[in-house]
Amino acid sequence: MEDIVCDDDNRLLDTDSVKSEKFTSKSTREPFMKEQLATAVRHAKKGRGVVKRVRICTTKSAASERLSRPLTGLSFVDSGSSRKKPLQRGLSLGNLDLNALKRHFQIEERISLEHLHKLKYYFENYRADRARQGFPIPPRTRRKLSWRREADTDGSGALNLEEFKQVLKNCLGIRGRNEEQIVALFMKIDSSSDGEIAWDEFCTYMQLEYAEKEEAVLRDKDVAFHLPAAMGSTPHREPIVKVSHTPDNTFMALGQDGMVTFWSPNLDLKRTRTVVTEQQQANRIKNKWITDFVLMSQYNKFIIGTGDREIQFYELSNFEPYCQISGFETVPLKLDYCPTGPAECLVLFGDSEGCVNIVVIRNTGETLRTWKKFPKTEGIASVNVEVVANGSFTKYIRWKVHRDWVGQLRYYDDIRSVISCSNHANSALVIGCVSGSTHVEQQLKEISHDKSTASKSKMPSLAYAQTRKRLDTDETVFKIYKGVKTFDFSKEKNLIVTGGMDRIVRTWNPYVPSKPTGMLRGHNAPIFHLHISAEENRIFSVSTDKTVKVWDTSDQSCLITVTAKSHKIRGDLMCCHYSALAKSLAMVTDQLALLQLKMKSSLNADIVLSHKESVQCCKYNSSFKQVISCSDASVVKVWDFETGTQIFEFSGAHGDKPVTCMTFDSTERRLITGGRDGVLRIWNFNNGHCLKSLIKENTEEVTDCCYVELLRNRYVVSVGWDHRINIYADAAEDFHHYQSPLPKWTDDVAHGHKDDILSVATCPPNLLATSAYDGKVIVWNMVSGHIYCHLVSPELRSNTCSSSDDEDDNRLKQDTSDLSIKKVLFLKSRAGKKDAAQLIASGPKGQIHFWNIFQGGHLYGLVNGSKKQGTVTSMILNASDTVLYTTDSIGFVYVWDIDGFCEDGEAPIPPALIRDWRAHTQSITGMDLIEEHNIVITCALDCTVRVWTLDGNFVGTFGQPDPWDIYNPSTYSHPMVPYDVLVDPLSMPSHPVIDRRMSVADVVHADSMEGSDAGDDDDDLQRRPHTAPNFSTLHSELLVGDDEIAEELKRQPFGKAIGKRLRHEKMMNAPNKFKDHGGPNAYQSLQCYDLVDTPEIIPPNPSAEIDDPFADILD
Repeated sequence: MEDIVCDDDNRLLDTDSVKSEKFTSKSTREPFMKEQLATAVRHAKKGRGVVKRVRICTTKSAASERLSRPLTGLSFVDSGSSRKKPLQRGLSLGNLDLNALKRHFQIEERISLEHLHKLKYYFENYRADRARQGFPIPPRTRRKLSWRREADTDGSGALNLEEFKQVLKNCLGIRGRNEEQIVALFMKIDSSSDGEIAWDEFCTYMQLEYAEKEEAVLRDKDVAFHLPAAMGSTPHREPIVKVSHTPDNTFMALGQDGMVTFWSPNLDLKRTRTVVTEQQQANRIKNKWITDFVLMSQYNKFIIGTGDREIQFYELSNFEPYCQISGFETVPLKLDYCPTGPAECLVLFGDSEGCVNIVVIRNTGETLRTWKKFPKTEGIASVNVEVVANGSFTKYIRWKVHRDWVGQLRYYDDIRSVISCSNHANSALVIGCVSGSTHVEQQLKEISHDKSTASKSKMPSLAYAQTRKRLDTDETVFKIYKGVKTFDFSKEKNLIVTGGMDRIVRTWNPYVPSKPTGMLRGHNAPIFHLHISAEENRIFSVSTDKTVKVWDTSDQSCLITVTAKSHKIRGDLMCCHYSALAKSLAMVTDQLALLQLKMKSSLNADIVLSHKESVQCCKYNSSFKQVISCSDASVVKVWDFETGTQIFEFSGAHGDKPVTCMTFDSTERRLITGGRDGVLRIWNFNNGHCLKSLIKENTEEVTDCCYVELLRNRYVVSVGWDHRINIYADAAEDFHHYQSPLPKWTDDVAHGHKDDILSVATCPPNLLATSAYDGKVIVWNMVSGHIYCHLVSPELRSNTCSSSDDEDDNRLKQDTSDLSIKKVLFLKSRAGKKDAAQLIASGPKGQIHFWNIFQGGHLYGLVNGSKKQGTVTSMILNASDTVLYTTDSIGFVYVWDIDGFCEDGEAPIPPALIRDWRAHTQSITGMDLIEEHNIVITCALDCTVRVWTLDGNFVGTFGQPDPWDIYNPSTYSHPMVPYDVLVDPLSMPSHPVIDRRMSVADVVHADSMEGSDAGDDDDDLQRRPHTAPNFSTLHSELLVGDDEIAEELKRQPFGKAIGKRLRHEKMMNAPNKFKDHGGPNAYQSLQCYDLVDTPEIIPPNPSAEIDDPFADILD
């Protein structure tokens, strides 16, 4: 069998054939890789073979000889023979796809510097070595080699595909099924499609690819603050000792004099309280000194430490004193609180002697209520620390940890440890347990040692006051030069950051105290505050000179530096606090300042965005099985079609101008983009290399482009706002980076479009069609440059010629004012049929037009392109020209059956609508069809690129966190739909009231209509076109003027029994009303009887006169 080997980073790697499956996984990584890989092998072999044994290696040395080869496939031994068989393709277990994992590590990512030296030698000497070995060399290659000997002075060579495969396999030691990746890499480098790549082309590709990847990573990590900082004046007369935030996103600051202030996220002072009253201060010789505070949110308490060696508890709601613990040996300098269970908690503080003091409280609520009943001292119930140490639900522990003041301490329940720091270098940072180890022999030694020490010192001290030192096995000590002033820990990242007087931010593995994992340099003053934002992969550091730096946790690079000159915070720094809720950093000097992070715009937290800006176009590349999308920010992204993950991206394709259109060349190795700057650019989109720029004489926007092969020549055709057709020759011999268009066609200048051209389409062998904003389509002969025909909608022509101003015409113009044609398509399979429609136009007026272009052009068919009165924005045909896919400006996708439609002449009946669905909430800007996978890709102004099946089932959005497998429908998002589409009102199903075909009153009082009238109305409704309101102008349509009111009053609608008070008239006009046949009415024939007088009711006796209320019952 073959091995399954995973290195320390959980990368799957290839091994030789052995008799068992092995793989390694570092213990600090996710352990699921071991289980899933082993289970995947067992599941794959089920029914075809058996696994003899699975051996898990936990050290890297066990697989050190096999870590250099990539995973090329899995095989197993058949139970009936020793012959190896490959596993089935697409092996997956849950969300783990082995083939996807193999594809994740591309060949170019494995190339090291040593490999580059070998590749250079192979490129320069491969063919010469092959010739010396007696291998035949083709004549064409021999001529090239002889030419290189004369002209190629630097000695560079070129390799074809087969030679490149052999070179790369020999250099990287690749074996097995990696040829697909090698071929893909060759095609990416050989963007010119000449069949050979040189050493300089290989180096250029690699350098540009990784340069663009680095820029893309930096763009994703971009961080910025709102500058200058927001500042507010504080009412504090003494220094602020600490600032924190409450669960309701309110900032809370405590002064040394006991004043507490509450601030909104906008730094509006909400309220002020005090924990030390003026009366209490008047009874004292010295004012009470507050050292620190911490919130006890579970019990609505507020804990403070004082200079009187007390820990006081206050009600958080009204700041009334609750209780206090007094009699400590030292002053609590730094406080912390952490709940450890449903009714358990820890209160910790560090003191000036370097001790960590821990108060363990069980049954917390009952214990606090008991303490409140103790005698009061200075107006607050006081509990001595001796009572706490000897209590049944409390425990007091004191550890000697540092040799200097405790600068900061925190208890982390995730690791069940206390982390504290000091400025002493040999005990700078200590991670220790709470209650100590249970090592009996070591504890007996310490007890005997303590007794001997106590007898020698003769110091009769209470047990709770004695300080003990933890065992070496109970704590981890980090020795750091000049000590640690501040730190932070993240369990999710398994990371500790420290900072101190040496101005260096160090990152540590909490289990490796000997050496830091990173040293972040850049501060010019001692580090004052540190915070790890695990969800954002950032570290915030603040130095005493008020410089703020943000670091990335993955590559340990500085993302941004904000100096005091930028944020304009003045004064000496007292304290800092980062609020994850407000995404802001609070800094306190003589005033409170807030540095707010700039948040990235997001439509909704439940919506996955593919781009940060609106997406203008998207295309599928079948050669590389990739999807390319472009946005308004001039960012081009390359996506893996099979999984939906991003492969590559590059920015600044057209500077700061949006990308408006794109297409591929005939080989699909180059991408051609057009922008709002009026320039066309040709790219190697796999590494972001701009191969050529096509520049015209003006800078008008390019709206559409296409690639044409005509008479063995290749051209790029573009149209835009300059009203002209620009044609650029794509010749391999032209090495100029900048290229101008060919001369304009004479007919284009004299008789071409007079308005902005929006779309262009081609049809072999020589036809080209363009559509404009004014609703006109022109078909051209590309060989001669002459106009073949003009296509103008009859309705548009009649409206243009007519000068009538009647109400119907005005209403028609208001409803269908958009004359633009955003897309034209040729029905290439009907190009030679003169009786059929050969061209489809997406307008004007939101109607799809089917045109016959022969004999001057004739309109053969019309289709209403949108149910919601939107305009058709994009169209695409299947390969056989039998199914038409269209999109509109409201976000709907429509599928039309046009098989045989307008194929034998005019068709008055529109084609059948197969299906439609809502894909986006905003206008769809682009669409592409992938028939081999039965997939449709759409992009829209809502910043998303989405994938759908041909049945309208939602596959996913590019960029979503969970990848899909395009070959496995169970990984699709169906039956779910995008959240924004689900909640949008226009996604509701069709209804007569919503479509404004009936009013609410007509629906409510439908039974009051006459049968014949109702039937006529129903027939009329069926004859009416299926349209919906334009919600953008809904409010303006609801405005009613005086003339409309007067007309309504003349009609006297109140006689039709719509009002509540005239409801009886409705029954009078009802057709099924009882007729009067004469004779007495029914109620007149009823027999009448006299009423019997009811007996008099005797009132009950007053309750005062009743002696026994149960006497009557007993009798």
